[in-house]
Amino acid sequence: MKTTLSELEILLQQIASLLLYQNVLADLPGQTYLALLQELVKEGKGRGDRDQLLYAYGDWFRAMATTQQNWQDYLLSCLLRDNNPFTQQVVQHHDLSKLPPAVVAAARHDLRILQRLHSSDGDRLLQWWAAIAPDLAMPIGWCENHTAHSDLQARLHRFDDWAEALEIIAAIYRSQGVGVFAQFKAFRWQAGELMGIPHPDPVQPEELVGYETQKETLLKNTQALLNGYPALHVLLYGSRGSGKSSLVKSLLNKLGDRGLRLVEVAKSELYALPEIVERLQNSPLKFIIFVDDLSFEEDDDAYKALKVVLEGTLTARPANVVVYATSNRRHLIREFFDDRPRPRDADEIHHWDTVQEKLSFSDRFGLTLTFEPADQLTYLQIVQALATQFNLSLPTEELEFRALQWATRHNGRSGRSARQFIDFLRAELAMAG
Repeated sequence: MKTTLSELEILLQQIASLLLYQNVLADLPGQTYLALLQELVKEGKGRGDRDQLLYAYGDWFRAMATTQQNWQDYLLSCLLRDNNPFTQQVVQHHDLSKLPPAVVAAARHDLRILQRLHSSDGDRLLQWWAAIAPDLAMPIGWCENHTAHSDLQARLHRFDDWAEALEIIAAIYRSQGVGVFAQFKAFRWQAGELMGIPHPDPVQPEELVGYETQKETLLKNTQALLNGYPALHVLLYGSRGSGKSSLVKSLLNKLGDRGLRLVEVAKSELYALPEIVERLQNSPLKFIIFVDDLSFEEDDDAYKALKVVLEGTLTARPANVVVYATSNRRHLIREFFDDRPRPRDADEIHHWDTVQEKLSFSDRFGLTLTFEPADQLTYLQIVQALATQFNLSLPTEELEFRALQWATRHNGRSGRSARQFIDFLRAELAMAG
C-alpha cells in the first residue's frame, strides 16, 4: 500500500505543478478526479472517511458517464481545445523556435504530466482502490470503448515521452484551432460572445437538389478561402424555401474538417460585426460569417456596420473571413418612391447620393447567386430525387400527383416544400408498415 500511496501523492504534486495546462482539469470530470485522488490518499494515511471516498468515486463516475467518453479520450479532448499562452502563440508561428523558450519548455513539462494522467485511467483507479481499501467493495469501473481521438492516441502511443510529440500537437492546434474553435465548428454571436452550437444542422450538399451552378460556384469560392486564395463575400438572393440557408450550412459539414468554421449573426447583432471580425482575424482557421434573411428598412443604420466589413477600413481586410448572406430581396435596403429626389426637395443637397448608396449596397458583395422560384418541372425533380435518397417506393405518377397537391395546399413549389412533403410521406409510409 505504501507504494500506491506514494504514487498517488507524486501524481497530485505533479498535477499541482502544471504551468500552462491547468484548465485541462477545470471541468467537472477533472475536478471530481482530483477529489477522488485526494480521498484515496486520506484513506491510505488512515485519516479517510469511507463514505466520502464512496461519494467521491460516485461523483467522478457520474461526471464521466455524462461525457460518454473514457478518461483517456476526455483528457485528449481537453488537451486539444485548451486555450493557454502556448496554444495561442503556436497557432501564429510554424516554427517553435519563434516562441519564448520558457513557454516551449513549460509546454513540454506539462505534456509529461498529462501523459501520466492519461495512463491513470479508470482501470488504474480500481487498482489503486484495491490496494488502498482492499476490504471495501470494489465499485463498478467506468469504461467507454468509443474514442473520438483514435488516430492521435495511436500517434502518441509511439512516444515514450509526450514532450517529444510537441510538434505533432502544435500542428493539430494550427489546423483545428484552440479553445472554443477546437471544440465547436458552428457558432452564434449572442450578447457579445461567440456561443458554440453543439449540434449544427447536419445537411450535406449532396442532399440539396437543384441549383447545381449556384452550389458549384459557392463551393469553389469557399475552397478558395480554405486554400488561402482571395474569396468573395456572397449574397444568396432568391425566393423563400429555395435552400439558400441550407446550402450555406451544408458547407460546414463538407469542409469543417479542413478548418472551416461558421458564425451565425442575427440582423439585430450586425452592429457588432467589426468586433467579431477582429476576434476572428488572427485565427489560423477560416470563417464564414452567416447572416440569414438579410434586409434593411430605410431608416435602419445596421447596414453601415456590414458595409464596413464588406468594404474594409484603413486596416487590411482579413484573408480568413468572408460574409455569406441570404435574402429574398435583390436590393437589400427598402426604397420607396418618396425616397426619390424631387425638383423641390430641399431636405438633402445630395439626395441622389443617398439613393445610390442604398441601391448599390448589394454590389458590395463580390458574388451574387440568384435562386429563381422552382417551376413545376424543377419541383418534381427535387421531389423525385429526395424520394430516391430515402428509398421511398411509390409509383412515379402517384408521387408526382401527391407532390403537386401538397404544393397547392401548403407552401407552393420550392425545395423546402418538397422536403416537407417527403418528410410527411416518409412518416406516413413508415407508420403504414
